Amino acid sequence: MYLLGQYNKGEMNMDAMIAIIVFAISYIFLLLDKINRALVALSGSAILIVLGIFSIDSALSTYVDWSTIVLLFSMMVLITITQRTGVFEFIALWMIQRVDGRPIPLFIWVGVFTAVGSALLDNVTTVLLFVPVLLHMIKKLNLPPFPYIVMVIITSNVGGTATMIGDPPNIMIGQAVEHFTFMSFVIHLAPIVVVIFVVTMALLLLMFGRSLVKSSQQRSSEAINLDPYAALKKSPLLYQSLSILFLTIAGFLLHGFIHVELTTVALAGALILLLLSEKDADCETVFAKVEWTTLFFFIGLFVLVGGLEQTGIIDQIAMSFITLTEGDQVKSSFIILWSAGLLSGFLDNIPYVASMIPILFELEEFGMTAIDPMWWALALGACLGGNGTLLGASANVVVAGIASTNGVKIPFIRFMLYGLLIVVVSLIIATVYMLIRYF
Repeated sequence: MYLLGQYNKGEMNMDAMIAIIVFAISYIFLLLDKINRALVALSGSAILIVLGIFSIDSALSTYVDWSTIVLLFSMMVLITITQRTGVFEFIALWMIQRVDGRPIPLFIWVGVFTAVGSALLDNVTTVLLFVPVLLHMIKKLNLPPFPYIVMVIITSNVGGTATMIGDPPNIMIGQAVEHFTFMSFVIHLAPIVVVIFVVTMALLLLMFGRSLVKSSQQRSSEAINLDPYAALKKSPLLYQSLSILFLTIAGFLLHGFIHVELTTVALAGALILLLLSEKDADCETVFAKVEWTTLFFFIGLFVLVGGLEQTGIIDQIAMSFITLTEGDQVKSSFIILWSAGLLSGFLDNIPYVASMIPILFELEEFGMTAIDPMWWALALGACLGGNGTLLGASANVVVAGIASTNGVKIPFIRFMLYGLLIVVVSLIIATVYMLIRYF
């Protein structure tokens, strides 16, 4: 913990003021989304270092969570190589053919696929792979795109809540809390996520059901022409990538028993697949498709939050939180759940969680015990709250960008009207769940 006695009062106030101003300005630019967000985060971090808040060595070694960075990088490599086999496009086409192109069954299956994919692969990767294919199929079947795009965004965030790797906030929490395993997230979050998913899909069908009506003749004639197997590239790479991907996921599920960290499992899987696929997908090609912008955004964000921690701001916020809640675990958990849920929709859940993680650690240092329910409250609130607006989560921004590139505009206010309703209903269900399970 930061020791106040290391600085005199004047120096402390100045450093704290600089850290707050730089963090706030960076946050505003992230919300405006006019400049690349990795550039914003890295620029803010550079300013903190130049102004002497900490040295570059301290910033990178103390405050950047390299386990999270390497885990994300490894999953990106695995998915990039697997994508070359056409297996994800095959799944999408197969699914559409199974429902004979009927809009409502397709709507349900797309929701299920997105939620499950988001839980197992992470939601950003899932939407990056699936949304371009979905938009192509929607156009082919002459269906309205807005309901499907909104549903994919919402179900990706709901599904991603279920596992440690499903949503970036969960990755950050899982890497920060040493005794949390992959199965911890499944045990504590997956049951309520299933309930929230069912309720969410029911609400979405009520809201969009009428716009999904389509003539049965047009549906069947379009669906018959689909050939899922044509998308598959049957080569050794197909079997290699699927085998390594399944083994990696199995390693995630079992890492608590085999005592190997998630990052180690993911990195081992990525390196093995790179070695096996060198002839079909050389490293340079794979690395060129890695989402470096996302990785550098995380690095810059960790340093920005580190500035608040270094100057004692995190300590002060933690003390204020204890005063507000009077140290009551139940009150603290529900304040975290609802504040995370409502604020994440407008502030982006990644920087919000990055700010909250050190606060929860400080609460523990200040004497609060058995704070695990607070961690689950933070995970539920941040991941589910990401559905509030198009800025609420990385997956939202990615989907909106892909849709815009394909000529489909997602109005901010129109999405927010649907998203906030889903968030409130989700948080109510999560509140009941936490009351029953933990209190």
